[in-house]
Amino acid sequence: MSDANGHGLGTLCIHAGQEPEPVTGAVVVPIFPTSTYAQEALGSPRGGFEYARSRNPTRTALETLLAALEGGAAAHAFASGQAALSALATAHLAAGDHVVVSRGSYGGTFRYFTKVLAGFGVSFSWVDTTDPGAVRAAIGPATRMLFVETPANPTMELSDLAALAAVAREASARLGAKVRLAVDNTFASPFFQRPLALGADAVLHSTTKYLNGHSDSLGGAVVSATAEDGARVGFVQNAAGAILSPFDAFLVTRGVKTLAVRMRAHDANGRAVAAFLASHPKVKRVLYPGLPSHPQHALASRQMSGFGGMVSLDLGSFDAAKRFLDALRLFTLAESLGGVESLAGHPASMSHASLGPEERAARGITDGLVRLSVGIEEAGDLLADLERALATV
Repeated sequence: MSDANGHGLGTLCIHAGQEPEPVTGAVVVPIFPTSTYAQEALGSPRGGFEYARSRNPTRTALETLLAALEGGAAAHAFASGQAALSALATAHLAAGDHVVVSRGSYGGTFRYFTKVLAGFGVSFSWVDTTDPGAVRAAIGPATRMLFVETPANPTMELSDLAALAAVAREASARLGAKVRLAVDNTFASPFFQRPLALGADAVLHSTTKYLNGHSDSLGGAVVSATAEDGARVGFVQNAAGAILSPFDAFLVTRGVKTLAVRMRAHDANGRAVAAFLASHPKVKRVLYPGLPSHPQHALASRQMSGFGGMVSLDLGSFDAAKRFLDALRLFTLAESLGGVESLAGHPASMSHASLGPEERAARGITDGLVRLSVGIEEAGDLLADLERALATV
């Protein structure tokens, strides 16, 4: 993973878009909390900065950074991951269009697509995107996007991005219209997976998660493979206005500087936790791409450079899951993921509560399923906390 200058991703995390501030030479891009900018003359804005909804130096620095990390032509930062999803859809979809979506997508994605976009005449097919043949069969004359989340939340299903990119290209040629492959890369982060390099057209992130990494900022981003697609997303960003604030842009940029070291630690702890849980008699199943027992372990080893810190386990029943979650001490019961602290959640009643019981069952989201976001604490302390909690089950 390197840029045109041969820099590795860990170096890009610290330096991409982070030029010293020209007035003082400050090595950290300042927070610019201004709403507008003085122009040199009529029609001559300084550096292209006219109004803060359109451009802000702090946000521009972050967007340059994110484009470099994903290897894209342009990135745009938004007030939340859902705002980024909305902008991506608005930029590339219209009434009458059809989208093929990973059946394992985040509950908020399901809610937005089915409860909002469907009302504007966009239709959706929820497909097992681990099977390229099923994706190919679901594509129809009106299909304009494949929306894939891999690893999927919380079932940790993996989709073969290179294979799906080929399916999208074939469909585009057959239909005579562009079918874009968009990938939610939040779980893996660009440190472990770069969808654009595998043929995707756009990448979506909840920057709230691993990119920020400290649970102190809410945000989202879209990274586009081409300048043309980037311009479409940028137009929507300015027109709709769901921009990331300068302060949040600063926080995400600061978080990204340690992305490489944090992701290595998340990965090491994730592997240790998954191995421990897989051998525990009270755990019915463990979902983690790094385990040889995972059905797409070979794909994960080929497509990703690490397996990360997201681990799901099934304890068999709601009561068992509740006892386990209530007994945890280092793992905090909370929504969200990707912070330095370990979190635990119950997808059926938290992140995926917007899905009905039948829909959750079809996706393998049982009432006994628990999702762990394994942090970067000492691995021994995390395992001891899990052992204590499992003793109550």
